[in-house]
Amino acid sequence: MKISPHKHQQIRLKNGLITLALVCLLGTLAWLSTRYSAETDITKNSSNSLSQASLKLLDSLPDKIQLTAYIKKDPSLRNQIAQLVARYKRHKADLALTFIDPDSQPEKTRELNIDATGIIIVEYQGRSEKLNFIDESSLTNALLQLANAEERWVTFLTGHGERTPDGIANSDLGQFGKELDRRKIKAQSINLATMPDIPGNSALLVLTAPSVPLLAGELELVKRYVQQGGNLLLLTDPGNHYLDALQQLLGLRQLPGTLVDSKSKLYGINDPSFVLASDYPPHPITQSLQTITVYPVAAALEISDETDFKPAELLESAQQSWTETGPIAGKIVFDADGDEKQGPLAFAYALARPSTGSGQSQDKIVEQRIIVVGDGDFLSNAYIGNVGNLDMGLRMINWLIHDDRFIDIPAKIATDKSLQLSQISVAVIGFGFLIVIPLVLMGAGFYIWRKRKQR
Repeated sequence: MKISPHKHQQIRLKNGLITLALVCLLGTLAWLSTRYSAETDITKNSSNSLSQASLKLLDSLPDKIQLTAYIKKDPSLRNQIAQLVARYKRHKADLALTFIDPDSQPEKTRELNIDATGIIIVEYQGRSEKLNFIDESSLTNALLQLANAEERWVTFLTGHGERTPDGIANSDLGQFGKELDRRKIKAQSINLATMPDIPGNSALLVLTAPSVPLLAGELELVKRYVQQGGNLLLLTDPGNHYLDALQQLLGLRQLPGTLVDSKSKLYGINDPSFVLASDYPPHPITQSLQTITVYPVAAALEISDETDFKPAELLESAQQSWTETGPIAGKIVFDADGDEKQGPLAFAYALARPSTGSGQSQDKIVEQRIIVVGDGDFLSNAYIGNVGNLDMGLRMINWLIHDDRFIDIPAKIATDKSLQLSQISVAVIGFGFLIVIPLVLMGAGFYIWRKRKQR
């Protein structure tokens, strides 16, 4: 079939108009992209987006923020920092980031005591904070420190075999202590046998399952601290009764036995003493928390009706759990005729009550906050890296020291950093990309060529 010259001209005109329309459309889209931006974070844990808490903080900071990163010329590291800061800059235009090679300014490097890893200095309203590690949580907390100009100290009681915030043993809290420091929350250890009282700068006192009893005078100091409105984090263990008197003061009782949960087998854990929490009772600490947390060797707790505090269940075991009073070995079953109790059972409580607080004026009423957890291991070096344990620990600390706005700043951990493939999978992918796909493309090209040649 022959096409007339007039028909050829119509086809050319039609194709020209379509091309012109496409060029105009692309030009319009390009212009709109310079005026408006749209982003979607499709990562599993929203690791490329700022939390609402960080956005609220940026809205409350009217002045310019200056970040100076004394980092060597490492493109990969500098790019990671720039990408994080860019998320803040998109919401606050007057936030500036400057990179400086420490080797280019040796005098300044010595003055700032910069080591090989480098530091990042955050400046706001004439004040500054130094960060050796930067992520959303640490940077937002540094900005919070600069906005409030207040130091937050967490005091850990030691001297009785407790877990220490700077210890390196598996049972210690050294990694958690480092995470607090990265977020500008300072940890200090005290021994009440050598100190007359709990330091007045303590925003929170932490007690972690002592292995020997506290002296009578030490216990009285802790009780007085609680009675005067001090905030407290108490971590205990099954069979540990050295803090029973303090728990009684709070209206709590530790149930005999160890919580066991047959649900743990669903997650590949063969030890029934590992309790997993995934459904959390409503509370500011657990708001929007969607990750599983793991608690090895936990004790169930019971609250009294006569407590002076407003209690809230924070962690609860599953329906198929119970308190096992016998040895946890071999096949264990629930004994309904003994002292064992069937789940669900609470093993962490958050307590609150109005209080004038130590050092507060009588007309300034604050809220005293206390958390008691029946497990002292979930924040230890051995288990803090499990799923959401670190996030839960930071949320508890932020709530206890009244940083409510920043409880839901996630401790974001990049998931799926590596792709594990079997040798068969690698062979199939390699065969497909190197042989199958090229052959399909060549075959398709040959088929089209033959069809056109036959016309």
